[in-house]
Amino acid sequence: MMTELVLHYAPDNASLSVRLALEMQGRPYRTRLVDRRAQAQRGAEYLTLNPMGLIPVLETPSGPLFETAAILLWLSETGAPLFPPPGAAARGPALTWLFWLSNTMHTGLRARFYPGQFPFASPEETEARMTALLDMAEAHLAPLMAAEAPGLLDCYLAPQLRWLQLYPGPGWPPLSGWPNLEALAARMEALPATARVAEAEGLGPRPFTAPQPCRPKEGAAL
Repeated sequence: MMTELVLHYAPDNASLSVRLALEMQGRPYRTRLVDRRAQAQRGAEYLTLNPMGLIPVLETPSGPLFETAAILLWLSETGAPLFPPPGAAARGPALTWLFWLSNTMHTGLRARFYPGQFPFASPEETEARMTALLDMAEAHLAPLMAAEAPGLLDCYLAPQLRWLQLYPGPGWPPLSGWPNLEALAARMEALPATARVAEAEGLGPRPFTAPQPCRPKEGAAL
């Protein structure tokens, strides 16, 4: 049985959220690069870990885990807590927004970055939907997060804010248009855990408030 954690990752991908959580916990783990340039995530070996062929996978003593939100919850429940525990009053709202980030916000980003996979929406419709999602997060999610210490929601939200700024559409407004979200990005950026991840993946000194294209030591983001 595996006794260590192994994060299968690519630089500046969805695995970034998991790596941030691991570093915030101070938890021992190893990384294993998934070479996207070689489409390694579609290879037979990787598909035995995640039949969806998506990044990330976390190998654990309980077996391989995939789906970012599931991995994040497992980490919090088996290590230093980064999420309200069962029975806590804050858990219900936190779960709601964790899965909103996974099922709604992240999906909206995918439609924006991979329009060929979402042919039912025009670019204008996708941009309008993304703006509406950010407005919702600004009004409802950000105040909830600001009342708590940085945790899983921050690990999931901050990379998404990074990608929105790094790969903007025509006329896309700056993050300063959503000041509550910008403040959350700044507090996440100030954590030592973020500095370690940014160094490892070549994300630059301000990965969430002034992102630069990553310059990783290994692999490629796209």
